[in-house]
Amino acid sequence: MIPIDTLGKIRRLRFSDGLSISEIVRRTGLSRNAVKSWLKAGEGTVPKYRRHESMTGLYRDRLLQWLEADARRAQRDRRTALALYGQLQQLGFTGSSTRVYRILPWQARRR
Repeated sequence: MIPIDTLGKIRRLRFSDGLSISEIVRRTGLSRNAVKSWLKAGEGTVPKYRRHESMTGLYRDRLLQWLEADARRAQRDRRTALALYGQLQQLGFTGSSTRVYRILPWQARRR
């Protein structure tokens, strides 16, 4: 996936400046196929990024219970994101720590 600003640059180089695809490839460092595919896309097309469900089922419910319990504790007594991830692993969670971090509010992300 390319960033939106790069997409705008590709379109501007082609349609406003009238450059060839090979010249756009040289200037941007992108592959020829990527430039061609984004130029073929419609004018209003915006790159869409896939969002994966961070966590489902038993582990998500358990994590949310822990977060509710920690919300009532003093901040110094709350579990860190890494500690919560370790406890989920003990229950059999096989996902990565980033799946846990996506659910946590930003206050709980301290390590």
